[in-house]
Amino acid sequence: MDVSINGALDLHETVGAAALGDTAAFEALYRRYAPGLVPVLWRLAAGDEARAEDWLQDAFVQAWGSLGKLRDPGAFPAWMKRLAINVALSDRRRAGFRVVEAAQEAAGPEPPWPGADLDLERAIARLPERARQVLVLFCLCELSHAEIGELMTIETGTSKAQLSRARSMLKEMLA
Repeated sequence: MDVSINGALDLHETVGAAALGDTAAFEALYRRYAPGLVPVLWRLAAGDEARAEDWLQDAFVQAWGSLGKLRDPGAFPAWMKRLAINVALSDRRRAGFRVVEAAQEAAGPEPPWPGADLDLERAIARLPERARQVLVLFCLCELSHAEIGELMTIETGTSKAQLSRARSMLKEMLA
């Protein structure tokens, strides 16, 4: 089987094969989708690259165990993104994760991908945790306030207020 996943048919075949235990197919899914999740997780971790990498690995381990439950193989990218976000938010809630070191560094964290706007990324990392999470989920993951509220167990209005707060703080930091 060709495990490249260039088109919808390849994605369906690859997800189907991975769900049946084909490790090469799952590796192809990892190689294709992991790089796109790194920026989201890195930002949710306020630039803590090790934490973001742990979340990424945990998400793919969970995906490996749950792939057979995915009804529509074409939904894998969105399902994987949602799973990774859930892993990050669950870890934060469970461990009481608080970013101290990364946000307090003088220069700030540096994203592990080329071409990033360092000033913007460092400003995002310095945002208060909840405001940063709402900003990332709304702007980068394109989730609605209702979806964010459900994921973060907050009210929709709180999500809207946190987004407004994040935007105001970013404008101030980048001025």
